[in-house]
Amino acid sequence: MNHDRAPHLATRAARIMARCDRLAACTEEPGAITRPYGSAALVRAMALVEGWMREAGLETRRDAVGNLLGRRPASVPDAPVLVLGSHLDSVRDAGRYDGPLGVLVALEAVGQVAASGQRRSITLEVAIFADEEGLRFQTAYLGSSGYAGSFDPPHLDLVDSAGVSLRDACTAAGGDPDQLQAGVPRPTGLVGYVEVHIEQGPALERLGAPLAIVSAIAGQSRIAVTFTGEAGHAGTVAMGARRDALLGAAELALAAEALAFALPDLVATVGELAVFPGASNVIPGRTRLSLDIRAPDDRTRETAVETLHRRARAIAAKRGLDLTWHAS
Repeated sequence: MNHDRAPHLATRAARIMARCDRLAACTEEPGAITRPYGSAALVRAMALVEGWMREAGLETRRDAVGNLLGRRPASVPDAPVLVLGSHLDSVRDAGRYDGPLGVLVALEAVGQVAASGQRRSITLEVAIFADEEGLRFQTAYLGSSGYAGSFDPPHLDLVDSAGVSLRDACTAAGGDPDQLQAGVPRPTGLVGYVEVHIEQGPALERLGAPLAIVSAIAGQSRIAVTFTGEAGHAGTVAMGARRDALLGAAELALAAEALAFALPDLVATVGELAVFPGASNVIPGRTRLSLDIRAPDDRTRETAVETLHRRARAIAAKRGLDLTWHAS
């Protein structure tokens, strides 16, 4: 390391950490970090970062899905564009560096270029995606799909647990749902995308390595599954006469685990489970669960989803249950 630069790097690192702390205060839940797409907490976080972008000399704008974009234009027109960034939305009770670290490292890097006063032959764009996690509407990567011109307009009709539509959330996020409905063109001139992200796993810590470059980014499929059977009294309905929706869901969850162990690089998670009517002395009449399926190879992931769909249908038929399956 150039020791003359070390104090400057330490100052910049301290600024990044301090800004992560400020963003952590933008949350819907006291004592936890929760910033769903279109929420007031996310709007506050985006406004903070937009102010920092302008202080750094970047030109800012919002796109149709509500992503925040900050540009340092090139010295020539129609120059290629290098994109750096991450996301500011979060899962429920998130870590403070999941997303914001990549946002702030990108801003710090491009801000240093702007501070130098030099114009490069390439445009630098800091992209801050408004929805990566998919917490609110159970469909991931809304922000990047909007940026890439691959947003699926029917998603605008999705509703959250409170009955609020994605269309309304998009407006709250500073986006333009009508533009998304009409179709957003694919961006041109992009030459690359760089994102700094925490690992969210144990490999680097076990190796004692400070950083690494990923070999692949896993694609993700989310499926909302509902088994519907028949509620009944736990003490009077014989075992052979039951249509227990929870047992169908449990069988599918175990099938997903077994499949993930059988296929290399596939991971499967059931992170949500809702049982109705939810009483200790009542046989579950309806059970809803989430499936999160990921793999670096799209074909592996798609095959896994198809396999689990077939398995869910077989489970429903065997147990006398009705099945609904919504993949996103």
